[in-house]
Amino acid sequence: MTDQLWAILSAVLVIFVAGGLALTSGVRRRRQPPTLPPEERSAQAIDTLTPGTDEVLVEAPEEEQAPAAPTLERPEPVAGRMTRLRARLARSGTLGRSLLSILSRGSLTEADWEEIEETLLLADIGIGPTTELMDRLRTQVRVLGTDDPQAVRDVLRAELLALVDPGMDRSLRVSPGVGDDGEPHPATVLVVGVNGTGKTTTVGKLARVLVAEDREVLLGAADTFRAAAADQLQTWGERVGVPVVRSDREGADPAAVAFDAVKAGREAGVDVVVVDTAGRLQNKTDLMNELGKIKRIMSRQAPVSEVLLVLDATTGQNGLRQAQVFADVVDVTGIVLTKLDGTAKGGIVVAVQRELGVPVKLIGLGEGPDDLAPFDAAEFVDAILEG
Repeated sequence: MTDQLWAILSAVLVIFVAGGLALTSGVRRRRQPPTLPPEERSAQAIDTLTPGTDEVLVEAPEEEQAPAAPTLERPEPVAGRMTRLRARLARSGTLGRSLLSILSRGSLTEADWEEIEETLLLADIGIGPTTELMDRLRTQVRVLGTDDPQAVRDVLRAELLALVDPGMDRSLRVSPGVGDDGEPHPATVLVVGVNGTGKTTTVGKLARVLVAEDREVLLGAADTFRAAAADQLQTWGERVGVPVVRSDREGADPAAVAFDAVKAGREAGVDVVVVDTAGRLQNKTDLMNELGKIKRIMSRQAPVSEVLLVLDATTGQNGLRQAQVFADVVDVTGIVLTKLDGTAKGGIVVAVQRELGVPVKLIGLGEGPDDLAPFDAAEFVDAILEG
């Protein structure tokens, strides 16, 4: 009995094993990829099977693409900018239109002369320059013995040009120098002004002017009161490949940032370092004194070549008072007039130069990145007379 039981059990076991083998014979095994350490996995191909086949697909890892270098902008050449902007100035100004309207009346009466004088005063030329101009105009007309509008216009042009003073040195002092230690140093430009004049934007546009002249430039973001100012300057610099030295914290000492910028520029061998500063009201003594400190600290690395005062042309005589205070504190060497288009206040050019004995060196005539141009006296006078 026992032998028969074992025979039956053995037969069942054989049948079960055979059936199991039959069931598994039609199932295709999926090859498993080898297990690799994490650091090696990204460097190896991944083995997989296409469903329903025995083929192995090898998927190579995607190559990491290096980020593309930003395309740098090439600023517009400086030569000819004033000529390009001349038409814009002529269209937007009312000084020239007003003067020509009076002159076109033919024989000038006393009332016409008074209207010319009023027009010049409203254009912010100033009382002194206007009185001188009127006296010379009347004298010239008497000498010529004519009231011909074109003849008077020619005289007006000559006298206005004399007031604007084409003989003033308007060149930017941006050539590198050599210190007392015999080591080269960059030219340094300190940019100052009150709030809202477009100072930081002007610094960015000035960098483009210098880059267009093939100069190596570095910017210093010494307006540490507004993080947005440093960010804005950084954006301007990136567009033309100009590095920016800035503080990593808001409210840092602006003099320290200016010092670091000039030091970095000296070590990098750049041609020009331009330092932006926070806008400040001319009646805030502490802030004005801070400008003097910034200039002194900068001078420890290299002499300050230029101190450019940015003025809003629309402020008129108020801008003139601002200019005087800044000139007393930091010895302004040049004026940058912004927003000159769209205003009849072009006479501020004459007034500020007469008051400070400092030339207007650059003018802003639009919002475009290259709408900053070296000031040209003849082009300016012709533009306002064409208006």
